[in-house]
Amino acid sequence: MDPHRDLRVLVVDDEATTAAAHAKYVARVPGFEVQAIAHSGQEAFAALDAAQEAGTPIDLVLLDMNLPDLHGLDVARRVRGRGNTVDIIAITAIRDLNVVRTAISAGVTQYLIKPFGFAAFSEKLENYRMFRFNLGTTGQSASQESIDNAFAALRSVGPAPLPKGLITETLGAIAEALRSASAALSATEVSELLDLSRVTARRYLEHLAETGQAAKAPRHGTRGRPEYEYSWRPRA
Repeated sequence: MDPHRDLRVLVVDDEATTAAAHAKYVARVPGFEVQAIAHSGQEAFAALDAAQEAGTPIDLVLLDMNLPDLHGLDVARRVRGRGNTVDIIAITAIRDLNVVRTAISAGVTQYLIKPFGFAAFSEKLENYRMFRFNLGTTGQSASQESIDNAFAALRSVGPAPLPKGLITETLGAIAEALRSASAALSATEVSELLDLSRVTARRYLEHLAETGQAAKAPRHGTRGRPEYEYSWRPRA
């Protein structure tokens, strides 16, 4: 693989707004470009075929599991059945372990659970790029070391484990919401923004405040029980 070429990405999601958001995320990660967006399995097949015929084959598919015409697993299987070796990252809210296992057997390279923030998303893409680079520098014959290095690149090496009950992707989504907000947000506002319960949103916000990633302050002008608001605290 040419290490200087941007990797071409196909975004597949039935929700137009979600697909557009993922495409914007892709554009923010150096070394990647969005080649096409599809909202169904059939559109995904058409985009893959068109890119192949144009001589600019897709490198990576960001694949939602819930599509209007086909399940994401069926799309992955059919892509492989058509002889296309494109890599696939599943992007879905499905947490069923049987689906995860089946996705791996269908050729899914990585699995990213919704909701997530840009940090988690970019980490997956950057790890994938290193995976591709490590495999691409081995020539036609790979050594055990080169293979180990390639697969090691797919494994995230992150900070210390989160407190019990907290999920990295959800924490990332809430952190991104605070970073993007023009004003401080309350637990209620975050819960409505990300479709979470208020209690869940508050737990994550408290964690961000306790670890110094967010500032917590009482919201003035509220009646009854005091309400707190949270704002992102940029690192120095």
